[in-house]
Amino acid sequence: MRRRLIGLLIGLTLSWGGLALVVSQNILPRLGLDLAGGTSVVLTAPDGTDQEVLEQAVEIMRRRIEDVGGVQEPEITISGANTVLVQLPGVEDEERALDAIGQTGQLSFRPVLDATLGEQGPLVTTTTTSTSTTTTTSTGSSPATTSTSTTSTTAAPTTTTTTSVTPTTLPPNVDPVTGLTILDDPTKEAYLPSTAGCASAGLGVVIPEVLHVGPAALLGEDVADAVPGFDPNQAQWVIGLDLTSAGGVKFAEVTGAAAQGSLGSPQRCIAIVLDGEVVAAPAVAADVGPEGITGGSAQITFGNTPADEQEARDTAALLRYGSLPVSFERSQVQRVSATLGADSLRAGVIAGLIGLALVCALLISYYRAMGVVAVLGLTVFASLLVVVFSMLGRFQGLTLTLAGVTGVIISVGITADSYIVYFERVKEEIRKGRSVRSAVEEGFRKSFRTILTADAVSLIGATLLWFLSVGAVKGFAFSLGVATVLDVVIARAFTRRATWILAHTKLGDRGWFSIRSASI
Repeated sequence: MRRRLIGLLIGLTLSWGGLALVVSQNILPRLGLDLAGGTSVVLTAPDGTDQEVLEQAVEIMRRRIEDVGGVQEPEITISGANTVLVQLPGVEDEERALDAIGQTGQLSFRPVLDATLGEQGPLVTTTTTSTSTTTTTSTGSSPATTSTSTTSTTAAPTTTTTTSVTPTTLPPNVDPVTGLTILDDPTKEAYLPSTAGCASAGLGVVIPEVLHVGPAALLGEDVADAVPGFDPNQAQWVIGLDLTSAGGVKFAEVTGAAAQGSLGSPQRCIAIVLDGEVVAAPAVAADVGPEGITGGSAQITFGNTPADEQEARDTAALLRYGSLPVSFERSQVQRVSATLGADSLRAGVIAGLIGLALVCALLISYYRAMGVVAVLGLTVFASLLVVVFSMLGRFQGLTLTLAGVTGVIISVGITADSYIVYFERVKEEIRKGRSVRSAVEEGFRKSFRTILTADAVSLIGATLLWFLSVGAVKGFAFSLGVATVLDVVIARAFTRRATWILAHTKLGDRGWFSIRSASI
């Protein structure tokens, strides 16, 4: 008796105490897209993309978005032959998150061949000069003593200069209007817009400029790591790049070549280009010689504002996890309101509470004292379920969707069914003439096999749903699987002990509320 009572108290402490602990620490289940609101986007890859390439892209996307932060655990799954479904629950900065997912993150270090102020690319100025004659007439008079007047006319040539801007003969892949490269290819020269200050160095202001950059000297694959941080010496945010051994050699070569340019000239700059955009164009320091910068490390500098901090962290996340192996197109973007999700959650919780109240009332009215055991068992089950989802959400990023809530509500019925199977077996054994204490033991032995078989079927179904389905159905399958496992554990650890202890009290044999009375 004492051993079983201690075991029962330990089980209640773990369940109810665990629930109190997670609630007091504000560790609650994370809500999915349909409950917390957020963004759902469908990304489409080119036809014929291999499945392995899609899987690699999904893994890179997941690491990127987790590193960017501000988004709960994303649901990123392959939903078709060449499509990826991305669900971002609780997203705070939608564009930032989508950029982190969709950008290819193609990094290149490019020598700057030339730089011009302005927002247009290579244009040539043509000057046309024309000459015209302007006639000026002046009239004068003689002194007052005379009545003679003189009129003179002078013809003087005037030069008018008209300046027109016409494009030069541009290379392919350059917009004839802006003179900028349309689609950047790191292996070729390009004209890229920039605000890095390469051409405007020394002016004290940052002016839009166009950088004429050469082919890439090294690429993102030559970067081993990228770590953002605040440099107190420069008082600005930076990204420290650790280069591979091959990347270190290439970096020394390109910086050595840039060091040959005169101080203050654009040719001394090295453009750091990410997805066709110049994120920085630092100049090689004056003390760098022809051997270049050695040591296998580099640094991208930003400003010291909160926006610069965010940009440094996001860029580092893109560089750290590499480029996507394939380019995606956003074929569908859907925004889910948090208000709609809250309404759905509220409706689901109300439905669950009403159903639970009805189940508890029926169990107590029909099984009496054993019904109280069932109600306590349901509270233990619910407490453990909340603890499991809360801890998985905290440490594994699991999100609870509306489909998952449906699985939880259904699991209440599964657990209640286990109690019914057990109690009916106890009643049957009592009707055969067994004592209440003996019937409780024998009833559990016989009913547990049935409970175990039924739960095994549910667990197999949940497992098949998990592996064969996508999207919200996976949430339903996971909730159902977790609840099924808990049902087996609670039947062994709580239900058996609680009913056995009840049978050894007055509520076993005496009174209308007893086990024997409910069995007659």
